[in-house]
Amino acid sequence: MTGPPTAAQRRVIDAADPVTGRLRSGTETQLAALVKHGLAFRHPRPPHDHFLTPAGHRIRETPDAPAAPAVRPPAAEPGVFAARIGGEEEPPAAGPARLREVRGAWEGLVELRRMTNPDGATDRPCGWERTHLVQAAALALEAAGHPPAGPDGTGGYRVRATPQPEAVAVHRPDAEGLRACAATLEEGGWQVSEHTDPRTRARYLLASPRRT
Repeated sequence: MTGPPTAAQRRVIDAADPVTGRLRSGTETQLAALVKHGLAFRHPRPPHDHFLTPAGHRIRETPDAPAAPAVRPPAAEPGVFAARIGGEEEPPAAGPARLREVRGAWEGLVELRRMTNPDGATDRPCGWERTHLVQAAALALEAAGHPPAGPDGTGGYRVRATPQPEAVAVHRPDAEGLRACAATLEEGGWQVSEHTDPRTRARYLLASPRRT
């Protein structure tokens, strides 16, 4: 990129899906310009959607970048996809539409791995996932069909940040479900270990993105 994006290009970048980076607006000329400057790429398979590159994600996530709007919309605004981390007070409605959203987000994330991991590997997390640990782990679990916890925190998984820089905690009340979550994360390229909370004695997972 030889200079900051124009105001119009910035609006296209800001409107991208925060998880997959899929561009949801913009003219063909604007999209082609973003590709030319290394801020987006065109998916090789139909319907040939455009997705942000890591450089495009960095611009989207930098509030003070040139041409950024004065107020950034919150991540949970209506119409913006967010993986279920469990325990949300107002979870999105379940159903076929949600399943399609989750499936599309996961497919986009796998493609992002292929495009951004140095060796093109899709079996381990990419840079975006390492900076969005909770959302990345939650997307892997939701895409695999694990039920997230309800507003009362029961009935499914909960993914939470931890003091460790590259680790999330995954909670689930039943041992079988916890083991199933561990298997899904390991298959998705995460290193997983099981621990016991010293206060509650409840078992939980500690998951970190695998590097090799």
